Amino acid sequence: MFEDSMNLAENKLLLLYIFNKINLPISNLQITDIVLENNFMSYFTLQQYIVELTTSNLLRHITKNEKDRLVITDEGIKVLALFENRISEDKLDLINTYISNKLSTIKKELTVTADYTIENKNSYLVNLIASENNTTLIDIKISVASNKQARELCYKWKSNSSELYNKMINILIDENN
Repeated sequence: MFEDSMNLAENKLLLLYIFNKINLPISNLQITDIVLENNFMSYFTLQQYIVELTTSNLLRHITKNEKDRLVITDEGIKVLALFENRISEDKLDLINTYISNKLSTIKKELTVTADYTIENKNSYLVNLIASENNTTLIDIKISVASNKQARELCYKWKSNSSELYNKMINILIDENN
């Protein structure tokens, strides 16, 4: 029983550590990927802990770019500071390595969004956004004729937004056009 309580406490502290280390609002899907890729706990356990940490005001939900995100609260940072030494060194090393390798991908997922909605039977509205440091760099809405075109635009934007953004800026600024 005592060992289960220690695991529960360590896992919750580990979640707080991850949120604190990333230091960005992240989606439930992103924290799920991090936890499952490192085999820290099961999906259902993770979701239970997120609810408990949110209820305890150690994590909170925010809306950013019309998407639900999770962040660590000041109270969560205080609790982590008091008890961080209870997280095993192996888990800390694993998560530190993982985050240092994946942080740019996580940031990209947060700063580049691509969604589409059906406008009517034969029209889709694609919304492409790139932001940096809470500033929107570009926000484009494009109407396309098919679901396939909408999906392709979203895929291309997510996989190559920097290059596409630079090309658009250059085309718009080029005085020869």
